[in-house]
Amino acid sequence: MRLKRLVCFSLLFLIGLIAGLKSYEQKQASSLTMVLTGDSIITRRLSVNSEPEFLRLIEIIKAADVAFTNLEILFHDYEPYPMHESGGTYLRAEPSLVKELVWAGFDMVSRANNHAGDFGVLGMELTTKYVNEAGLVQAGVGRSLAEAREARFLETGKGRIALISCASTFPDHARAGKSRDDIPPRPGLNPLRFTTTYVVTADQLEYLRNLLQQWGLNPPKEGDQLMFLRQRIIKGETPEVRTSLNPDDLAEITSVIRNACRLADLTIVSVHSHEQGKDRFSPASFLVEFAHAAIDAGADVIVNHGPHILKGIEIYKGKPIFYSLGNFIFQNETPLRLPQENYEAFRLGEDKHVADFNEARYASDRRGFPSQPEYWESVVAFLKWQEKELIEIKLIPISLGFGKPRWIRGRPFLADSALGRKIIDDLKRLSLPFGVNIEYKEKENIGVVVIPAKTEEKK
Repeated sequence: MRLKRLVCFSLLFLIGLIAGLKSYEQKQASSLTMVLTGDSIITRRLSVNSEPEFLRLIEIIKAADVAFTNLEILFHDYEPYPMHESGGTYLRAEPSLVKELVWAGFDMVSRANNHAGDFGVLGMELTTKYVNEAGLVQAGVGRSLAEAREARFLETGKGRIALISCASTFPDHARAGKSRDDIPPRPGLNPLRFTTTYVVTADQLEYLRNLLQQWGLNPPKEGDQLMFLRQRIIKGETPEVRTSLNPDDLAEITSVIRNACRLADLTIVSVHSHEQGKDRFSPASFLVEFAHAAIDAGADVIVNHGPHILKGIEIYKGKPIFYSLGNFIFQNETPLRLPQENYEAFRLGEDKHVADFNEARYASDRRGFPSQPEYWESVVAFLKWQEKELIEIKLIPISLGFGKPRWIRGRPFLADSALGRKIIDDLKRLSLPFGVNIEYKEKENIGVVVIPAKTEEKK
């Protein structure tokens, strides 16, 4: 009898082991789909809308195994006061609107951006509370620098996904700090700092030196560099702008990436960066440097956002870098209230309100958001992974309603074929400097990134 029980137990154990191995093998062999979007500034409900082009886009997001967006809004009921400096317009929305992102299919959000500190620490912490309660994985802010830097993880049936979020564009008061034994840390966002050096010709440097002398600012009478308005200016052959990463931030963030990639199947690194390169459609040199360093440390995809327009795509060592995915939800014109600081900037009195602020802001800037279609044209990136290998990138063109009234525009729709081709052609042109080709598929109205073969990558 004892022998019979032992045999039965052994058979059951073997069957369970085989079933477990088969399940593991199936998981390893299965593909994982991922949706990446740009900035989401949400101030109005999404789920009340029923246009076919909108709902088809939502279904694409819901169908993905992982869906990510940059959360560039704060959720609170005006318990916190506004800080003396914001990331631009002070951004805030009803706490219930976070559930609209869950309805739309999103799983993960980045929080490190220039609006994270608009309403101080309390505004940040209330947003963290509401986002947690909604069940979204969030990264990029914390009660200390260590917490803001750390990766957060999403558990799915197809794999474990890590998210690390940082920002190079922010008011300095929003930056998280470290602690000492005798003083608590400063809550805030995960910073990716950099320095800027302006290169000018010898004649230009001497002209600036003479100008500073005339202003009574006592510049050095000789030498190959000057400081002006806290900016370093050096002599060179041709004028250019050089940017370089803060070595401490780079070391600490890449250390977090190396840890995360050993704890997850795939690692997403999110960067919020407004800075530009030679023009507003190209990335700053420090951002390219950081993206490469992050992939060298083990990241699987880099997604940048912040400039609100599309920028190019690079494939580095088989891993995608999206230098900007533009906007996904851009409802920045319909907040309920704005602080006095926003009105004062345009000399608007206490009898003025949000609509007056919008009109004053764009009247003074003819190149503001409403007048430029590129702020309202974007893509949703749909990626497919086979284990750790990227096998597909589809680019789904979307329109956010350029030219429509401000209470309507800002919500994404699938673009029609004419606009879709135009958006993909624009992105193809922006990606060519990185050696990336994008093919437009007319039947599906999408772009497809041509992923180089591994043999081509080595060359």
